Amino acid sequence: MTKIKASSSLNPITFSLVIAAAIFVLLVSMFIAISYGAKEMTLSTVWSAVIQYNPALTAHQIIHELRLPRVLGAAAMGAAFAVAGALMQGVTRNPLADAGILGINAGATFVVALSFAFFPNLPYSALIALSFSGAVMSTVFIFLLGRSSAGGLTPLRLTIAGAVVAALLHSLSSGIAIYYNLAQDLAFWYAGGVAGVKWSHLQLLVPVISITLIGAFALGRQISLVSLGEDIAVNLGVKTKRIRVLGMAGAVLLAGVSVSAVGSIGFVGLVIPHIARKIVGVDYRFIIPLSALLGAVLLVVADLGARMVNPPRELALGIMVALVGVPFFLYLARKERRSL
Repeated sequence: MTKIKASSSLNPITFSLVIAAAIFVLLVSMFIAISYGAKEMTLSTVWSAVIQYNPALTAHQIIHELRLPRVLGAAAMGAAFAVAGALMQGVTRNPLADAGILGINAGATFVVALSFAFFPNLPYSALIALSFSGAVMSTVFIFLLGRSSAGGLTPLRLTIAGAVVAALLHSLSSGIAIYYNLAQDLAFWYAGGVAGVKWSHLQLLVPVISITLIGAFALGRQISLVSLGEDIAVNLGVKTKRIRVLGMAGAVLLAGVSVSAVGSIGFVGLVIPHIARKIVGVDYRFIIPLSALLGAVLLVVADLGARMVNPPRELALGIMVALVGVPFFLYLARKERRSL
């Protein structure tokens, strides 16, 4: 039986070093992000607030109640968006796949807009469930639309269908916001941000994201085979339909719950898997865990940058990510067009 290992020159020791380096960069980024804010904090104050929290100290309260959940939320959602993109790129064999580009985020945001209009007092757990259901419905519709044309579903048709559905759902969400005077309430969901993440949110989101990430790691080998082509995967005994369903289900779950917490942030799932692929090769056993770490780093650093551009005002997190993601998307789209 052909082994995936042959397709990647990365050995376990090198991969362990890469993961260790990514973890180190993530921890340093998180510590810097926790330290920065409107109120200056010394490194010793930050360290003591994290390790030995004292609720009687104002500085500790700021770090523990505001900055720490914000930074942890950015790391968790960055990992979720990045792995969602990696899963979609692997199972669809589409290098342009991303929860934002394919309209999955737009579906979640649309259902959030509906819930704000008709059920404004829903608990956060219900909002997560609705956001996920919106992501599922938009994904199903996109796949049906992409497969309706002659020739079946191709990476290009999937991208076009996702762009069309995303535009439609964003327009509908904007219409609902205007009609029901929700523009200010939904501004956060359009621009994206982690300023509103609380400990209560993390208690719901982190277990869901963690379990889904573990499942994604377990699918790494099968997704690598699927990404090589239908015939190769079937000949090697992979149940391709089952893997595609599981991979897309994981991607939709990660994207849906993340949108419910931080809004519709695109391009993380597009950019990060490609960077991971450049570092560790084409094996998704390596791509998925590294994407999780790099995605966490990207969103933590982007949130820090959003706070540093014009303090004390903050730039929308989605804008900071788009400054990197849009040029990268145009580059990939041009490269993909040449290969057709």
